[in-house]
This record gives sequence, C-alpha cells and structure tokens, in this order.
Amino acid sequence: PVLALVLAQHRCQHLSLSCRAFFWLVSLLLSSLIWFIAVKASDPRDEPLQKGLLIFGVMFSVLLQEVFRFLYYKLLRKAIEGLVALSEDGCSPISIQQMAYVAGVGFGLMSGAFSMINLLADSLGPGTVGIHGDSQLYFLTSAFMTMVLIFLHTFWGILFFHGCEYRRWWEITAVVVMHLAVSGSTFCNPLYVGSLVPSYLLMAAAAAWAYLLSGGSAQNLRRFLLCKS
Repeated sequence: PVLALVLAQHRCQHLSLSCRAFFWLVSLLLSSLIWFIAVKASDPRDEPLQKGLLIFGVMFSVLLQEVFRFLYYKLLRKAIEGLVALSEDGCSPISIQQMAYVAGVGFGLMSGAFSMINLLADSLGPGTVGIHGDSQLYFLTSAFMTMVLIFLHTFWGILFFHGCEYRRWWEITAVVVMHLAVSGSTFCNPLYVGSLVPSYLLMAAAAAWAYLLSGGSAQNLRRFLLCKS
C-alpha cells in the first residue's frame, strides 16, 4: 500500500519503474547468456569446475546489475535535464531522489518476481522437501530471502544514486560490496542462518543509511511513530 501511494503521485514514476525493470531484465539476460556459454564449453562431469562457474556467474551477474544501475542513472540524469529545459519554471517535476527510490523498487520487484518463479517451479515436484534429510524450511527461508532482496535493492538504489549525484564513489563501492556479500552468502545454504542473518543485518544498516541520506532524522522518525505532524 505504501508503495502504491508513493508511485501514484506522479506518472513519471510509473515510467521509471517500468524502465528500471527492463534494465534489470537486460542485465539478467546478458549474465545468463555468458554463464550458459561457459557451462556448455566446460566439462559437465567436473563438479569443482561447475561450482566455480556457478560462483563466477553469480558474481558476474551482480557486477553487471550494478553497471546497468549506473547506466540507468545516466539515462535518468539526461531525462531530468530535458524536463528542466522544457518546464516553464525551470524546475524538474520529479527529483533525482524520487527517481532513485522508484528505480530501486523496480529493480527489487523484478528480482523478487524471478525468485518467486524459480520457487514455484521447484514446488511443482517431483519429491518432497526434506525427504532425504535436507532442511524442510527451504520455501520459507527462500521467501524471507526474496523479501530482504526487494528491500535491499530499494535502499541500494537510493545509496547508489546519491553517490553518483555527489561523486561519492565510496558509496557506490559500498553498494557493490554489499550486493556481492549478500549474493555470496547464499552459497552457505542449506545453512540458512549463514545467509539470512547477515542479509537482514545489512538491510537494517542500508535502511538507516538511506533514511539519513534522504533527509531523515531521529526527530522525524519519532514524530512519525507518534503520528505527529
């Protein structure tokens, strides 16, 4: 509901959400294509090699997603400059902070949608989760991981755009490192504590950081919780 209220305030935000989803799909397509070629060109019986290719594919996909995030920022910057040139008062109808939020939401929603598709495909069977002694919490923990990734992408979008806008490259680096850390933690599965706990801790840190960069403060948070104007 909160997301719907925010996006309903301006039509440009709907367009930005769709464009960001498209950029994420392109990055996924390219990374999947490279991983597919690498797997086909290697020996499928070499398990250590296949595991190494999987790790390479995940890390490469993360880096490619961040490259497309940067390209999308450059595209939005040009679009905002065009809106300012066409406006009568010389002001853009939408700020870069709003664009960053919507872009992060679009990235996160597409990532979550594809994660849920994979889960639904696994749930079709055959077999029963945990029948061979594996964890029976696979679907539950996967749902929690999907949720945290949606939130993280939203916060990462705000942090990344802020770093690009003010030339704070260490903020961009922090986003890339956090993205790599969260994606790499999934290799700890089926030890789900090793992936969920660090991911949620990073989400809390990214949320607080994004809140402060967006102009939030402890006083504003207290007024919000107390329903004060």
